[in-house]
Amino acid sequence: MALSSAVRSAVRSAVSSSEAALSRSATRGFHSTGSKSMSGGHGHGYNYEHAKHMYNLDRMKNRPLKMSLGVLTAFSIGVAVPLFAVVFQQKKTASG
Repeated sequence: MALSSAVRSAVRSAVSSSEAALSRSATRGFHSTGSKSMSGGHGHGYNYEHAKHMYNLDRMKNRPLKMSLGVLTAFSIGVAVPLFAVVFQQKKTASG
């Protein structure tokens, strides 16, 4: 008799503790983590972006060639893309 009452009380306590755990874990709510800062801000820690001689154009090797190729490439893209768009649109409307 004493053994069965001990088993019954153990089962009751196990059931009540599992119900309490379920009620705590089943609550709905909104949770989010905080945003992480990128190495302190103010440009600290971005050595690849703000290198010591990154924008030193006077010491660039083959500067006249590189600058003229860069300007020519940018100008060519600026002319070719709108021309292609116009030709493409005209072909679409002509085939009807």
